[in-house]
Amino acid sequence: MNKNLGSTDRKLRAFVVAPVLVVVGLLVGPLGWLALVAYALAAVMLATSLASTCPIYSMFGLHTCPLPTTASHPERSSAR
Repeated sequence: MNKNLGSTDRKLRAFVVAPVLVVVGLLVGPLGWLALVAYALAAVMLATSLASTCPIYSMFGLHTCPLPTTASHPERSSAR
């Protein structure tokens, strides 16, 4: 799989979204079904952050990482 997550996206998933989902899970009741969904989503956020790949991004052709640059244009010779 190609990497499609940039560093900012990865940091947001790991350090903002996943912890917020864990807190939401704790607030709604640590053993309720909504808490389990929140914990599962937090795990997905951490896993995609570590792998630098999001399957949903891949399905839609999205990426937040910089695209590889192509070689610069060859120098054009000036024909006179």
